[in-house]
Amino acid sequence: MSRQPQRVSVEGRSLTLTNLDKVLYPATGTTKGEVLQYLARVADVLVPHAAHRPATRKRWPDGVEGQSFFQKNLDASTPDWVPRRTIRHRHSVNDYVLVDDLATLTWLGQTATLEIHVPQWRFGRTGDPLPPDRLVLDLDPGPGVGLPECARVARWARDILAGMGLELLPVTSGSKGLHLYAPLTGPHGHLTSDDVSAVAKELAQHLATEHPDHVVAEMKRSLRAGKVFVDWSQNNGSKTTITPYSLRGRERPTVAAPRTWDELDDPDLGQLTYPEVLERVDRDGDLLAPLLAGHLDRLEPTPEHLASFERLETYRAKRDPGRTPEPFDSDTDRPADAPPRFVVQEHHARRLHWDFRLEHEGVLVSWALPKGEPTDPAQNHLAVQTEDHPLAYGDFEGTIPAGEYGAGEVTIWDAGTYDLEKWREGAEVIVTLHSERRGSRRLALIRTGGRGGADEKSWLIHRTKAQPGDAAPVTSDGGSAAAPPPSAAPLAAPRPMLATSASEAELARLTPDDWAFEAKWDGFRTIVEVLPPEASAQHGDRASAEDEASAGHGAPPMRVRLTSRSGRDLTPTFPELQAVGGMVRAEDLPLVLDGEVVALDPDGRPSFRRLQQRANLAKPREVDRARRRVGVDLVLFDALRVAGVDITDHPYDERRAALARVVSPRSPVHVPTALEGTAEEALAESRRLGLEGLVAKRRHAGYTAGHRSREWLKIKHTPTQEAVVIGWRPLRVGTPTEDPRSVGGLLLALPVEDDGWRYVGRVGTGFSDRVRRELADRLAGQERPTAPVGDVPAIDAAGARWVSPDVVVEVRHTGWTGDAPGEGSLRHAVWRGIRGDKDPRAVRVE
Repeated sequence: MSRQPQRVSVEGRSLTLTNLDKVLYPATGTTKGEVLQYLARVADVLVPHAAHRPATRKRWPDGVEGQSFFQKNLDASTPDWVPRRTIRHRHSVNDYVLVDDLATLTWLGQTATLEIHVPQWRFGRTGDPLPPDRLVLDLDPGPGVGLPECARVARWARDILAGMGLELLPVTSGSKGLHLYAPLTGPHGHLTSDDVSAVAKELAQHLATEHPDHVVAEMKRSLRAGKVFVDWSQNNGSKTTITPYSLRGRERPTVAAPRTWDELDDPDLGQLTYPEVLERVDRDGDLLAPLLAGHLDRLEPTPEHLASFERLETYRAKRDPGRTPEPFDSDTDRPADAPPRFVVQEHHARRLHWDFRLEHEGVLVSWALPKGEPTDPAQNHLAVQTEDHPLAYGDFEGTIPAGEYGAGEVTIWDAGTYDLEKWREGAEVIVTLHSERRGSRRLALIRTGGRGGADEKSWLIHRTKAQPGDAAPVTSDGGSAAAPPPSAAPLAAPRPMLATSASEAELARLTPDDWAFEAKWDGFRTIVEVLPPEASAQHGDRASAEDEASAGHGAPPMRVRLTSRSGRDLTPTFPELQAVGGMVRAEDLPLVLDGEVVALDPDGRPSFRRLQQRANLAKPREVDRARRRVGVDLVLFDALRVAGVDITDHPYDERRAALARVVSPRSPVHVPTALEGTAEEALAESRRLGLEGLVAKRRHAGYTAGHRSREWLKIKHTPTQEAVVIGWRPLRVGTPTEDPRSVGGLLLALPVEDDGWRYVGRVGTGFSDRVRRELADRLAGQERPTAPVGDVPAIDAAGARWVSPDVVVEVRHTGWTGDAPGEGSLRHAVWRGIRGDKDPRAVRVE
């Protein structure tokens, strides 16, 4: 073992190995070098079970007695030869490593990755996620039981699944329990993840019913004492399980090790360490080899894949799935009777354009619209037909890397379903689009270029005079059809557009001609709806005296609704902001605006601490009492709908002009102008004014509701981070006395995929005495017996009271203990306040 870095070549890949003598398992003295030796020897049997599956890594940089963390996304330090695939989750887009070879496995060992977790499905050759190729059951012993009891339940499960033609293969998990795998072959090869989950759940519930004294199938930990929990949920397409032959981050270097059924009869059955596993592999080979039959079945292309492959040949030829996050999945598993989908994607490539796509015959038939979708029947727009795209592209948003075909940012401008009126292949298409975001409209696409010529792909797109909701819309044969009644209810409030964090150096490169620089306000983001009186009546709202005063004497009251970023109704919390209803004109209603609720300090600067005194209140008496102490203001900075017309596709400058026109602000409502000068000058001015930071907004860009975009870039003068409370420690008022009525510190976590959590440290400073007591009262009703996460260091967990992860808070900090933002724990966290406007699962690293 060497203390010096060693440059090695593994399968032709060059790696630098460092800290080889670092002890990762203190109980056994096992070093990083020995871990790498194990991985090299076990790769022949480990890699086949992990290959082509998106891997989630659990790392222990300081050994198993130090802090660990899960990592999904590849970072900038990842060698470019490491195989990867991209998955778009609900709140993020992640690049996952594929453990396809020894070189990658060695790189993982170098990064102190001890555990490798993978799902039950693999990517296909073209990047398509394939159906699951195996079923897994996780037998988790509760208090008072162990591996022998798990083995007994395993045999019961084996008997049942054998009758279904499924062969179970046991694996001691390396932790506490057993994993049972079954390859999905033959008649089981067509099952989806939902299908497999349903089968596994039914099996678990059957075992619990037949053996109620020994088995539990419910997730509640309080029910597990003396029983074995049969966890069926890891068959979900977004869940993962420790891969066979992976090490575990336990006290000793145990391994998820395949076993024989005869071994399960041993009353002294225990977990195996890596030296024992190596001996078994040398002697017996891979006991889990039959499991590989599941994914081998997936190599045979289905008729549906073959049917769409030719149409997607051009698409695939232009793209390398290893270099672009664009999907390659043909998505043939949609129900046959599902309505066809459409999508319009805003594409910031060399030239801004919009991609219009219609689902047809198993692909997305596509056109590029240089000027977007027409809104006036008198103005046709050019449409250039492009190659067919896979159906999965309808959900794609992200950045196509520089140098790749279509390089640039792609966001969804609109999406929904459509009714097909006419489809003359290569000549004419007439459809009626249906969208919650932009409503329904009828469009025609007509080919204008001749076949075989340079303009072969030239079409025009036309908005027809007859539109949904007209008295008698014209049909394709010139007749008329009954018009559906227009919806009387206003459209749902859109979610706010979100900015992407940037550095000062990045902002310095932005020019005032292309970007506007606005102050970043330290408050609660809110979508403001101003509705006419009849809309208020539809929703059962009664106008208050304050409403009538704001609307003017004798005028029917306008109703103002405030919605937080998470969709929470803020209207009763900030009743004084109804005043905005008296600052707009009736002809501009319904009106939707974007802004921020702030509480100003005596110097006129936003104070998040003051705003906390108004947060999370809804009862009129409590709100009135808080209003007497702290008033709030409304800062408006965008217009999204005017007179019911969606203008989010209009450029920033046009939306700001519309905002200035429709609102005549007076206290407590403000419409501040952008900061003048360069980015550096605007940033300096925001510092001078004591503001939170700066937001740069691209002038020509539209408003992508509900999405984080690089068309808006933000920077904060002091780093802050939202986190979720998972526990608290009582205030220590005198050793060893504790005050259970006051919070001394909060333990914090961030969400990770698969509905899990990762510990990110604690905060114990910045609280007032009142806040300490209020937090204790609030958290008292949310206590639970165990921690929601398993990686809390013992020094932090001592004396902690655990709570359900429901409360979002915000802290200031000076950075992270890891190598990159979000890695490790927060440094020197200081309390800022509760973020009642945020969804715990939506919290992300700033």
